[in-house]
Amino acid sequence: MKEQTKFQRFLKKLYKYRVYLLMLAPAVIYTLVFAYYPMTGVVMAFKKYNYQGGIWGSPWNGFENFKFFFKSGQAALVIRNTVLYNILFIVVGTATQIAVAVFLTEIRNKRFRKVSQSMMFLPYFISWVIVGVMAFNIFSSDYGFVNRILVSLGFEKFAFYKEPAAWPFILLFFNIWKGVGYGSVMYLAAIMGVDTSIYEAAAIDGANVFQRIFKVTIPSIMPTVIILFLMSIGGIFKGNFDMFYNLVGSNGLLYNATDVIDTLAFRALISSNDFGMSAAIGLFQSVLCFITVLLANKLVSLYDKDYTLF
Repeated sequence: MKEQTKFQRFLKKLYKYRVYLLMLAPAVIYTLVFAYYPMTGVVMAFKKYNYQGGIWGSPWNGFENFKFFFKSGQAALVIRNTVLYNILFIVVGTATQIAVAVFLTEIRNKRFRKVSQSMMFLPYFISWVIVGVMAFNIFSSDYGFVNRILVSLGFEKFAFYKEPAAWPFILLFFNIWKGVGYGSVMYLAAIMGVDTSIYEAAAIDGANVFQRIFKVTIPSIMPTVIILFLMSIGGIFKGNFDMFYNLVGSNGLLYNATDVIDTLAFRALISSNDFGMSAAIGLFQSVLCFITVLLANKLVSLYDKDYTLF
């Protein structure tokens, strides 16, 4: 009888909140269909996929798909590149986004602030394909804007697409340029939520603008910074395929400095048509990212449990 009472209460709650549940249903269905259901395809990582058998009918082959990745001779290189690039993007990107958010809040002219924010936000909507074309027109040896300036100044042309050492800086620039506007939104919202009376008290005590930023603004938004940092850490083993492929393409001269796990998996899939191998690399990345999040969250909990994700 007690269980029946609980069930009746559950039904009453369903009826009471039926309108909200109906509003929530499309998002839940979308997430289940396009996020959770595709996760069942992870079994491909342990199968020798063929078109006749499909995902469920293909024969099992254990860890053979994983062996291909580690026997390719490039596993250590692409893992190193992926991790180092992501660390660079996360650290520099976070610092830049915070600086932009602080800069926008310190602008007193509302019109100029809105225009600046819109201009910074615009690159986020530009496709990486277009960015790749822009990069080619800037750094090309024959038609590039930079080399035309160098020649006009009496210098020799610089072959950017033959110099791997230049591309970490180029990739960092485009990554920051494209994401700084969108990434600064969360920090901007966090700054707007800081109690204005704190700033007023700091101003009365004689604090200048820089002292207010470093003594009030930054400490106040630190929980948001740490949470977003932890969320970024979750993708540290996943390269931004769109960026790397569209900017670098199939230029073998740059692979040592620009090749990441995702681009290696794509080339292997195109050349061998092995879906199982591609699924294995994806699973390998996801497991590493999951472990990284757990470790980072644990380290943060040792500092302050209020800053953790879970």
